[in-house]
Amino acid sequence: QVQLVESGGGLVQAGGSLRLSCAASGRTFSSYVMGWFRQAPGKEREFVGAISWSGGSTYYADSVKGRFTISRTNAKNTVYLQMNSLKPEDTAAYYCAADVDPVEHSSWYHYEYWGQGTQVTVSS
Repeated sequence: QVQLVESGGGLVQAGGSLRLSCAASGRTFSSYVMGWFRQAPGKEREFVGAISWSGGSTYYADSVKGRFTISRTNAKNTVYLQMNSLKPEDTAAYYCAADVDPVEHSSWYHYEYWGQGTQVTVSS
């Protein structure tokens, strides 16, 4: 069982930066692939990025590649999403997710555990 709590969301101007954190409970955090997803009102949940259990591999959606960076600190049971050069279209609720072995890391339905989400709003 893993519980996830996101933090760090807020209101930022276009071009600005935010860093989201996702703190996980449990002693097996290092066994989980961690993903970040987002969902805007009226839209489907979409993949943002994912990181392997060791942190050695990262994956990004084309829409955020080069602007967002995922990292993790297993000793702190925390995964991060550094978001730079934010755009109004990045406005959404952001969720972290965990799974031991998601069949497809970019598909939200392959993740077992989810946080409650944190809102990111980018003004133009």
